[in-house]
Amino acid sequence: MVYVRVQRIMSVNDPETGRAGKQIEFVESRQSTPQVLPGVREDEEKLVRSIVGQFQSMGIFPQKREMVVPKMTLLLSENEYDLLRIHFEVNDTYELVLTDGSISFKKLNEGV
Repeated sequence: MVYVRVQRIMSVNDPETGRAGKQIEFVESRQSTPQVLPGVREDEEKLVRSIVGQFQSMGIFPQKREMVVPKMTLLLSENEYDLLRIHFEVNDTYELVLTDGSISFKKLNEGV
């Protein structure tokens, strides 16, 4: 199971037939894991993280961001897109499930 976000949707034309279609780009969003500070006691680590967090809120240090990894691009004709029966929107998040030779999308609620 993988969580993917729709990063881009573009209108495209089939180079052979000239028929309209869609290109849908998905990325995997991974939360960066906090770094462990070796040799530092737990209370000291909390203090350091608090200070770094204050510097980040002031814009001195860059804030942590999610790591975005390209995952999949779908190129569909308009007919194929309609048959899929999913209306993709940019920034929608889906659970991508790969099982027994099939791919399915399950839309997630906000806040994942």
